[in-house]
Amino acid sequence: MSYVTFCVIALLIITGCYLLFAKTTRGEDIHVPTTDCSSCNGANEKCEQTCMMEASLNDIEYFDDEELDTFKGRASNSYTDEEAEKFSYVMETMNPKEVKDWNRSLCLRGINVPDQIKDELFLLMET
Repeated sequence: MSYVTFCVIALLIITGCYLLFAKTTRGEDIHVPTTDCSSCNGANEKCEQTCMMEASLNDIEYFDDEELDTFKGRASNSYTDEEAEKFSYVMETMNPKEVKDWNRSLCLRGINVPDQIKDELFLLMET
């Protein structure tokens, strides 16, 4: 009888230690730093990556550009100048502060920006 009691007590102690240890390490693993995505300027890749992951959890924001969904999956070097003009028109008619969010929206929708407008896009994203 004492052997069974000893085993039960030992099992309870081991289980208690495991749960205590698991609780403290789980809290450290779950900690996710919060960032304000409006402060990401492109210099910090971790900030950009965190904001992209955060944006992927939310509904995709459209910028009155639903017609661009037809280009989903196209390579950035495969656009004609006329097709690139559609992207350029949307980009030039929006507030420059929205360009970075628009680019994220396109990425989340699987749409590559045409090579013809990338220079202008990056310039607007820096402002």
